[in-house]
Amino acid sequence: MRNRARLWPNLPVVVASLMALVLLWACLAWWLADPQLAPGPQIVFPTLWTALVSGDLWPDLSATLTRVTAAFGLAMGFGVAIGIALGGSRRADRWFGPWLTVALNIPALVTIVLCYLWIGLNEWAAIAAVSLNKIPMVAVMLREGMVARDTDLSDMARLHCMGWFARLRHILIPQLAPHIMASARAGLALIWKIVLVVEFLGRSNGIGFRIHLDFQMFDIAGVLANALAFVAVMLAVEWGLLAPLAQRASRWRQR
Repeated sequence: MRNRARLWPNLPVVVASLMALVLLWACLAWWLADPQLAPGPQIVFPTLWTALVSGDLWPDLSATLTRVTAAFGLAMGFGVAIGIALGGSRRADRWFGPWLTVALNIPALVTIVLCYLWIGLNEWAAIAAVSLNKIPMVAVMLREGMVARDTDLSDMARLHCMGWFARLRHILIPQLAPHIMASARAGLALIWKIVLVVEFLGRSNGIGFRIHLDFQMFDIAGVLANALAFVAVMLAVEWGLLAPLAQRASRWRQR
């Protein structure tokens, strides 16, 4: 119970905040008084519930979550490695830092279109497009974490002949953990949005594909319902997985 209390110290505030957001949405929809263009929660939530109960939404939700997971894993793996390499070597950063700046400023839409043209309208292209958009951001955040690390600790470890694995586990990873978690939380929020664009443009399933169908039918309630379904999944991941990991990653600073 104590661990749960530490993990959820602001749970009542979070619930109240979300309820206030829904209330604001309802008030705005009532003020606009146009259910076709601005459906309120009393229309969108039943639409979402019907899609969930009927089972129509689950395959698309699963397909999108699979793509998000695959792209997230690739982006974090390559991004962390590149960031550590550039942050740990000034020469490498001087040479390849400009490449990273260029990659950061390439629009996501351009990367998606090029991947579809080069690889084809398939899963590999979809996942590659999302990963390539996420890698530069992770690399930049980890590079800054490497630059800001306490090098005196590493020098002390070498002085005491600490092995590389022990230095990695007890010195480098604890210092980079907050940066890794920050990039993971920011990147996950970015990745699922890009996945929806990828699905909207060139896939035959997923939440983005369903939104494309709703767009063709001018079904705004359906668009909002499908978007809310995956927002709910991402909130569950954030509060159930990433928030506890972030708290654990920064625990060593509080000792």
